[in-house]
Amino acid sequence: MDLPTLQHRLDALRGYLDIAGKERRLKELELKLGDPNLWNNPAEARAVSQESTRLRRVVESYRRLESDLQGLLELWPEMSAEEREQMQPELEAAARELEELYHQTLLSFPYAENAAIVTIKPGAGGTEACDWAEMLLRMYTRFAERKGFSVEMIDLEPGAEAGIDYAQFIVRGENAYGLLSPEAGVHRLVRPSPFNAQGKRQTSFAALEVMPEVDESVDVQINPEDLRIDVMRSQGKGGQGVNTTDSAVRVVHLPTGIIVKCQVTRSQQKNKEMAMNILRSKLFEIEFKKKQEELARLRGESRPIEWGSQIRSYVLDKQYVKDHRTGEMRHDPDQVLDGDLESLIWAGLEWKAGRRETVAVGDDD
Repeated sequence: MDLPTLQHRLDALRGYLDIAGKERRLKELELKLGDPNLWNNPAEARAVSQESTRLRRVVESYRRLESDLQGLLELWPEMSAEEREQMQPELEAAARELEELYHQTLLSFPYAENAAIVTIKPGAGGTEACDWAEMLLRMYTRFAERKGFSVEMIDLEPGAEAGIDYAQFIVRGENAYGLLSPEAGVHRLVRPSPFNAQGKRQTSFAALEVMPEVDESVDVQINPEDLRIDVMRSQGKGGQGVNTTDSAVRVVHLPTGIIVKCQVTRSQQKNKEMAMNILRSKLFEIEFKKKQEELARLRGESRPIEWGSQIRSYVLDKQYVKDHRTGEMRHDPDQVLDGDLESLIWAGLEWKAGRRETVAVGDDD
């Protein structure tokens, strides 16, 4: 990595980051933070403070890199080859910072910084699909652990013979929703079946849904008359009761048919609060998608139908993982299934941001 290349990358980043716009926004936020009345609304004050901290970190990183590289550029023509070689560790560190800043540009969409509510459902295929759904649950749990994120299980229904029929959990951590958002879609597994005496090759599918968690500060209207709330006994793996009390809560939103179940705590009240929060997030996501589709229609955009589409194949007997949107390939499926998803996620975020075209990748498995 040489200095002129780094400078070129930094210049390209300026447009993606909109540093001038971020600096203007920072001034607005600083004025708000200086208003004593802001702190009468803790939720708004927290949101303003978090946005300010996030923007300041990006702007300061960019300005520091800009200053450092400018100083080096002035000295570069006078440096000998040996001196330039001695600068390599500093240039490599700058390259890593540039990469981190570029990643920030991929996480600039609404609610990227929120927690992620993740739902996993097996497709048709019985035991095979349920087992695949459980493998995905472990994969995303391991990814969260690698990032230092927390995972809060909301609902988990075991499969009849193996695996899971359904899982819903919340991942909390920096940019959790932003990082997991490109993982939404259908995931396909191809492998010699461990449930078949002949070990025949089997294809299984499971769907992943990802949405941002929103709280009371987001305006979502829920009419109590539109809800049916049921209480039941919590169930664990194998059908055994987790609690000795009827603490699991199921909330049905009658107008949309949305059903949310929570059995994560022994407190019926806490389970109800969590179920309502997930319902609020689901209703918010529906309205948000409607607005995005309407804006796209007004702009005359042609948007692909992505819901239910197959986004990735995991072919275990041929040792590869292939993303059908980005063309990203991995030849270490064991590592991927153990939560090593960074390269796939960043490629997915580039695709989502329109910086990587959909690649026509045929199935050769």
